[in-house]
Amino acid sequence: MGDFDADVIGIGFGPSNIALAVALEELYPDVRAVFLESRAAPGWQSGMLLSGSDIQHHPVRDLVSPRNPQSRYSFLNFLHVEGRLFDFLNLNIPFPLRKDYARYVTWAARHFDDQVRYACPVAGVSAPDGERGATVHLADGRELRARSVVLAPGRPPLVPPAFQALADDRVFHYVRYLEHVERIAERPGAHIAVIGGSQGAAEVSLDAAQRFPRSRVTNVLRGFGYRQKDLSPFNGEVFFPEFVDYYYDASPESKRDLDRQLRYTNYSAADMDVLTAYHTRLYEQRLDGDHQIQLRRNTDVTGVTAREDGIALELTERHVGETTRLDADFVVLATGLLDLTDEDGPQFLPSLLDGVAGSVGRTPTRYARVGRDYRLLPAAGAELPPIYLNGLCETSHGLGDAGSFSLVSLRAAAIADSVSKVLVP
Repeated sequence: MGDFDADVIGIGFGPSNIALAVALEELYPDVRAVFLESRAAPGWQSGMLLSGSDIQHHPVRDLVSPRNPQSRYSFLNFLHVEGRLFDFLNLNIPFPLRKDYARYVTWAARHFDDQVRYACPVAGVSAPDGERGATVHLADGRELRARSVVLAPGRPPLVPPAFQALADDRVFHYVRYLEHVERIAERPGAHIAVIGGSQGAAEVSLDAAQRFPRSRVTNVLRGFGYRQKDLSPFNGEVFFPEFVDYYYDASPESKRDLDRQLRYTNYSAADMDVLTAYHTRLYEQRLDGDHQIQLRRNTDVTGVTAREDGIALELTERHVGETTRLDADFVVLATGLLDLTDEDGPQFLPSLLDGVAGSVGRTPTRYARVGRDYRLLPAAGAELPPIYLNGLCETSHGLGDAGSFSLVSLRAAAIADSVSKVLVP
């Protein structure tokens, strides 16, 4: 490989790059891959493995089956290897438990331990002038050279404007909820504010009420109430590979229209089983004369102040304009994750690519130009090594890139195929 440490360096080793590792092994075994993961061990959604919570896609839409149903890396083979296949098939639930799928992701990742460097955070990526390939700069000052790079760091938390200037560890995103439960437990009777109207908001509200029976939970949401996730089989076709082609080729205006129509297939909504459990809990509270969980509907958080004795939230009712104050001990932001934005937004590209962002082309709407194969495309007259975005391209490729497993195996195959071609001398 000459001066290169690898044919491809994958940054991050969550589901997207695990699927890539599987695809490379099965389709292009001669490609040498190295993966860099900041965590000390493999895992998936460790902060959200709530008891009873499930995944939100068919279990066969796993890391590999839509591409290769005969693969040994399938979820069903994982259950077989662990001796739980018939136990799972006997479950009377529509989707697998999140804990089960997390074990599956870890099991698959462990097959590639010889290719992964754990506890290895990355500081950035650069493209040295006049040289082929890319340089990956590690946080400890070391550098690695690769002929291509695949970035899969996951999407950062979406923080509402009122909270963006606040740095206080009593306010945290819901993906880190379980990391904070011991601290909440140390404060009996804590008041927990949950911000958002997503599935995560409903799940955290229910879990906090049960886990901390002496606590109070106030769920603040902008809408009138929770929406049921749109599980229509017609809208479910957004997770077909054909829709990726359709969306990718659509005009910016058409993309915006499709996003509006299809939003509730994945965002600002919850599955019916969660909504039923939540609504039943609120009804039962009325029977018991208990108001442990309270909803503040049609409400914006318009101000936040960190105080020694807690977090003071200024709440504004959106339709009558009334402003009130809510004092909380902890605030959980169940507000989703951040997509790529135009160049004036908070995430034109992941910050790890700041060193090459100037060479990336712009679309007419000033987003980064991304090829159908998920490769960043250079600006006119610029040069750019093969750099791919794995799991970050919802704005260009549609809802199949929205953090869902549904198309992760096919996306990995597209990237693997493209990487194999750029490696040809």
